Amino acid sequence: MEITITGGSGFVGQNLIRYLKDANQVQTLSIRYSFNNKLEVKGDVIIHLAGKAHDLKKVSSENEYLEANFELTKELFNAFLKSEGKDFIYFSSVKAVADKVSDVLYEDEEPKPETIYGHSKFKAEEYILSQEIPSGKRVFIIRPCMIHGPGNKGNLNLLYNVVKKGIPYPLAAFDNQRSFLGIDNLNFLVKAILEDPVIPSGIYNFADDEFLSTNELVSIISKVLKVKDRKISIPKSLINRLARVGDLIKLPLNSETVQKLTESYRVSNNKIKDVIGIDKLPYTAQQGLEMTIKSFIHK
Repeated sequence: MEITITGGSGFVGQNLIRYLKDANQVQTLSIRYSFNNKLEVKGDVIIHLAGKAHDLKKVSSENEYLEANFELTKELFNAFLKSEGKDFIYFSSVKAVADKVSDVLYEDEEPKPETIYGHSKFKAEEYILSQEIPSGKRVFIIRPCMIHGPGNKGNLNLLYNVVKKGIPYPLAAFDNQRSFLGIDNLNFLVKAILEDPVIPSGIYNFADDEFLSTNELVSIISKVLKVKDRKISIPKSLINRLARVGDLIKLPLNSETVQKLTESYRVSNNKIKDVIGIDKLPYTAQQGLEMTIKSFIHK
């Protein structure tokens, strides 16, 4: 199978290339800001990973997000429709649907993105879904939740450093549940789609099977580091007051940090498992996180 991957230099791209290259011919394609409408794609499969991720410093404009996540996707997808390729896999995001989830996020949730990042991803989804797909082609929109894996700290970095330095985690009074996605489970799901021609086109969430609380995550990190599990249950009302002070004088403990660490964001992966025909993914959420944390120690 000939597979073309955009965004091959990124964390997910590098892992997918390593995972797929033994049994397939894998090549990368750079499409950054081409906009020439002459883009040609080759291969049986196009896996589109390239794009602009969250801007944690909040200095990027809406136009930058739209160019990278919408316009480039539109150009690449148009090229795929004209090509002899059979499968197009677009990596969108759960943030294309919702920034906050009160229950569990399923694929049929009405998209209401709140950030310019989520909006740009949704615009790309909207365009793909508006096009007529020729017979013999399949199109997959993948919505992964927070991806992690060996060598990629991502949003785990803050918690990892807190535990590593022996600083007590002060938000144990908050009870939440979050979804994660280990890179090994992501690789497995992509391969399963490619190897089964019966799996239909559609939108699919990618997430590990289990939901974990931030308190459980702190315990996992402590276990891997072999340090004491230090958690403190400071009353929520006091934490919220301290966070508001942090907003004013730019402290690490502020309202945004508290929200990120304590909010729930649960994502269902039932649809993709059903079409593949499995009950469980190869790795549990805890196993995936343990492998990721272990990789930090040896860096």
